[in-house]
Amino acid sequence: MILLDNADHLSFFQQVLHFDYWLFSKINRQWANPFFDNVLPFLRESEIWLPFYLFLLFFALLNFSKKGFWWCLTLVMTAIISDLISSSVVKQLVIRQRPCSDPFISKYARVLVSYCPHSSSFTSSHACNHFSAAMFIFLTLKHTSNWWRLVFLWAFSISYAQVYVGVHYPLDVIGGIVLGCCIGYAMSIFFGSKFGTLSINNKPA
Repeated sequence: MILLDNADHLSFFQQVLHFDYWLFSKINRQWANPFFDNVLPFLRESEIWLPFYLFLLFFALLNFSKKGFWWCLTLVMTAIISDLISSSVVKQLVIRQRPCSDPFISKYARVLVSYCPHSSSFTSSHACNHFSAAMFIFLTLKHTSNWWRLVFLWAFSISYAQVYVGVHYPLDVIGGIVLGCCIGYAMSIFFGSKFGTLSINNKPA
């Protein structure tokens, strides 16, 4: 297991951690405002995004027919795979205490959630899951509209909220973003190899 707080690491890595703590303090405390305090905790909840998920379902089925069904299934598999890799592999190898459970950090952090998860902080599974989905959605649907690039704003807002509410450090989120984008890219390649490029009314792209 890799302990991110291990003093045996090189000084460069200690500097990275120092910057990580500094940025966490900025996002969690200094850049806080009442509006974000009320909104960002809710952005983390999957129920809030149910209308968006239903929109994706109907959009895919109505526009791509049978391909749309396989697209939806692959999107679900993308989220499942990213969660398994982040939660069951990376978190078991990289042990890091969350800011909301660290006895020292939690004294100064603003924890805006009622429950602090006991799992390792690295990587952020929220960031990994949502960026894997965003990357897959964008790469497979970009031929239908330029608006699909906004899914990265959706994923970023949820990832940013993890730091803001005090359950992750920025480095955890960055790690989740990188991992998630790689998974989403790989799944888009897999989907393209099996079903080709998606376009409205199944017209050639």
